Amino acid sequence: MKNSYYFVSDLHFGLLSYEEERERELKFVEFLYSIQDSAKELYILGDLFDYWFEYKKVIQKGHFRTFTALNDLVRSGTKIHYLIGNHDFMHRDFFEKEVGVQLYQGDIEAKIDNKNFYLAHGDGLVKNDYGYLILKKVFRSKLAQNLYSLIHPNLGIKIAKGTSKTSRDYTGNKNYGEDDGLFEFSKTKIDLGFEFVILGHTHQKRVEEYNNGIYANLGTWLDKPMYGIYENGKFDIKDWK
Repeated sequence: MKNSYYFVSDLHFGLLSYEEERERELKFVEFLYSIQDSAKELYILGDLFDYWFEYKKVIQKGHFRTFTALNDLVRSGTKIHYLIGNHDFMHRDFFEKEVGVQLYQGDIEAKIDNKNFYLAHGDGLVKNDYGYLILKKVFRSKLAQNLYSLIHPNLGIKIAKGTSKTSRDYTGNKNYGEDDGLFEFSKTKIDLGFEFVILGHTHQKRVEEYNNGIYANLGTWLDKPMYGIYENGKFDIKDWK
């Protein structure tokens, strides 16, 4: 019976060598098939890919198994929600039309098992990230994206990969301190009545209780595969093989 809700973030597929990526992708695919019988909904909170730019007629290769497994999960009756992260440069309609995944450009509020969830990737919420906020406006600009789409895919994806690496290195090496701002942001949402605030982006696994709510950061699959799960009124983050 499908009565569980799953959450993943920051898988960054496309980052490593072909052999390493194949192994990581197969783990994720195995995870997706393992939850077919239990997952009522799956939430992907950004950065499924290390870089993604979707042309009108071209889909970058290398992720066929992931697309297939996601579509099979949808066909089994699971709803999949995909929140765009800071490495998901440009999505058009491939995921919604061909895979059956619902896309979101920003944060979402969800009612799960009569509980109020606030879900976001988390980019732009950390402290002292003003430079990134400016870049985000540029990258999300329709004009900039349309101009970029005129570049041949071979060159465009190469540029996107390099830009993505710079962004990832910045996030991975940035010292956010004991308080990165996400917990403080989550407190404000909990004070507004949200019982669960689930985020990603910083690659730092974390679960904190505050008043009557919980803040959780889903970490990253770059260090160790893990996933969030909500069932029977409780939320937990578990390692995946």
